[in-house]
Amino acid sequence: MSTFPERRLRRTRRTPAMRRLSTEHHLVAAQLVLPVFVKEGIDQAVPIASMPGVMQHPIEAIASVVTDAADAGVGGIMLFGVPAVRDAEGSGAVAEDGILNRAIRVARDAAQGRITVQADLCLDEFTDHGHCGLLAADGSVDNDATLEVYARMALAQARAGAEVLGLSGMMDGQVAVIRAALDEAGHSDVALLAYSAKYASAYYGPFRDAVESTLQGDRRTYQLDPANGREGVAEAMQDIAEGADYVMVKPAGPYLDVLAGVADAATVPVWAYQVSGEYAMIELAARAGAIDRERTIAESLVGIRRAGADVILTYWAREVADWLRAGKDFA
Repeated sequence: MSTFPERRLRRTRRTPAMRRLSTEHHLVAAQLVLPVFVKEGIDQAVPIASMPGVMQHPIEAIASVVTDAADAGVGGIMLFGVPAVRDAEGSGAVAEDGILNRAIRVARDAAQGRITVQADLCLDEFTDHGHCGLLAADGSVDNDATLEVYARMALAQARAGAEVLGLSGMMDGQVAVIRAALDEAGHSDVALLAYSAKYASAYYGPFRDAVESTLQGDRRTYQLDPANGREGVAEAMQDIAEGADYVMVKPAGPYLDVLAGVADAATVPVWAYQVSGEYAMIELAARAGAIDRERTIAESLVGIRRAGADVILTYWAREVADWLRAGKDFA
């Protein structure tokens, strides 16, 4: 009788129960974060055409959104503001009555400690030119002048009640400057999430619809070159050295190699953002009948976890939390 093969690796895949027993990576609702867009001047949710199922919310609805996510077991919400008025300095970002800071206060009161309240810390949604920082006379982004505004923005968000600040502007030194400003003002308990390896990606297109971006040109002078992997790891290590509590790789799916590299090197939790373009491609392909929607969503998230993400920002956070609570089986 033939003894080949001596080891049969298929044995552990034979049934759903066997596959579950052998699963190496799991999705956990508490490690998913839901991005939430709050728009000034609307009184009901507005669908985002390029992101099926995602809405711009009025501030009056934020408490309900937060409560719903907390009840589902989602780990956090990341708030993005869409102001009615923008200017060259992004003044609405630091104003106590700016849409994002008002939304943070509403979310904080609704959360009651059941879910983390996080806020995007960047100027792109608030500037009339759409860049993530202040512009110099020659039209370039002024890194150091921008850091001063980021520090003020961080203090405003901390006073409003944000527990995690998402530093997404990709300015050199932003973590160190913001950490120092918060500590000096008595906000040493506010955590910093550095969007360390944030690439100049085409996958952000639908997000720019969501925040009604006014960007002209591109952000390649401060966001990373998609061709560079080691640079993403170096950025994460620099942010950790400056005091980041978490580091981020963004986008997630197209940059799993960078995510794995950062996860191998990092001494803090590593997050990944499954961005709007990743979301839209799956949703639109599923609507065309090309893929199984639920299985593809689950597979995409597990792949991000497998590459090393401890936490994932995803527009499916709320829905996936329901699947997990219901015991949906993808094995």
